[in-house]
Amino acid sequence: MLRGDRIWVGTCENGPVELLPSMSNRHGLIAGATGTGKTVSLKVLAESFSDLGVPVFLSDIKGDLSGMVKPGARSESLDRRLVSCGAVPENFVYKNYPTVFWDVYGEQGHPVRATVEQMGPLLLSRMLSLNETQSGVMNILFRVARNENYDLCDLQDLKAMLVHVGENAKEYTLNYGNVSMASVGAIQRAVAVLEDQGGDTFFGEPALSIDDWLRVAKNEDGTEQGVINILSADRLFNNPTMYSTFLLWMLTALYDRLPERGDAEKPLIVFFFDEAHLLFNNCSRALMEKIEQVVRLIRSKGVGVFFITQSPADIPMTVLGQLGNRIQHALRAYTPLDQKAVKVAAQTFRANPAFDTEEAITTLKTGEALISFLDEHGAPGVVERAMILPPQSFMGAITPEERGQVLQESPLYGVYDDPVQRESAWEKLNKKKEEPPAAPVPRFLLVNGVLRQVVPAEQAREFVQYNGCLWPIL
Repeated sequence: MLRGDRIWVGTCENGPVELLPSMSNRHGLIAGATGTGKTVSLKVLAESFSDLGVPVFLSDIKGDLSGMVKPGARSESLDRRLVSCGAVPENFVYKNYPTVFWDVYGEQGHPVRATVEQMGPLLLSRMLSLNETQSGVMNILFRVARNENYDLCDLQDLKAMLVHVGENAKEYTLNYGNVSMASVGAIQRAVAVLEDQGGDTFFGEPALSIDDWLRVAKNEDGTEQGVINILSADRLFNNPTMYSTFLLWMLTALYDRLPERGDAEKPLIVFFFDEAHLLFNNCSRALMEKIEQVVRLIRSKGVGVFFITQSPADIPMTVLGQLGNRIQHALRAYTPLDQKAVKVAAQTFRANPAFDTEEAITTLKTGEALISFLDEHGAPGVVERAMILPPQSFMGAITPEERGQVLQESPLYGVYDDPVQRESAWEKLNKKKEEPPAAPVPRFLLVNGVLRQVVPAEQAREFVQYNGCLWPIL
């Protein structure tokens, strides 16, 4: 909820706790155990950014974020919560937000596609769970495709290139490095598994345009709201590696596409990464360096990233240090490992002398959180214990009929629905196989009973007709 030009997130004993829009590209963290209120905090922030005219992208794993298309409903429990936050229930406006649904599988939203070439060898290797040697072969495949002008659009192209590289392994080993048939076979098996999991629906064209994430909607009164892009990820989440790699690709695409903006009054787009711990599971060193680079540098391009996870300990320290805005819901300390996580969470805050941060984390009620935002100078604020405001949109999932209506009314309806097949690696390689082999170049020709040597044209004494061609001979 906006309060002037600031985002009112919650209220502590000292008054409202607010996030400065100009500091939201310093990224953030929303942490807490299951059922402690992380989703409400996420919705409050997403709605507020939308009211500022900032587009938002978030993933919806449970389906309960789809309620943003409907206004919330007033109730006694929400009135009590508003009163505890210092708000007047009668003045609190429940409303809906401009929303676009996306779905990798095209079932609950507009299809999301990318080409194999756009995904790149590093992220594709992670999606396929390749080891270091197999990832090296994948890099060689991409270089061969680029050098020989074979476009990699879908998995059919990737499989055709694997066959091509395997059949010419000796040649490519000399020019690019070792290409073992064992690695080629392992990649082919991994691609088959990805196809069985529905990965073939993600790769292809028309590829998603970054500009469609950056849209704003104009209201009848002339105001603008940022469009909230919701990725329906309940099915995608069944493959955690594919889910996390896909969201990392989206961040990387934003990073590569957007120009430098520097510091601004508000971000260009805000990205919420739910179940963020999945991003760092089984992460190679090269990929971890890529993640750190994107998180560190994407700030200057006007992109804010909020990681949502259960504990700050789920995030590597090199990334956690980049997250300046913190909302910490309750953690339960039942085991020694849980107690260590609570201690780590408490140490990430600037201490407040009014209470013990470590103790407070374990005693927070549902809807309460410890909050620390950056001030106008970029310094972390003292941690405050606050009650989070309720969202203005509907809390809960919408019906399939309501979702279908939203999709049909979307300005992007029909843009991405039908896949496009153009000439790419698979077509070119098949066409190459169908071409008749070139006639062998003779080394000697029998002319008038005499064996004559075939030579370069500039050395020829004469030219003779043979097999439909003129040949230079001595």
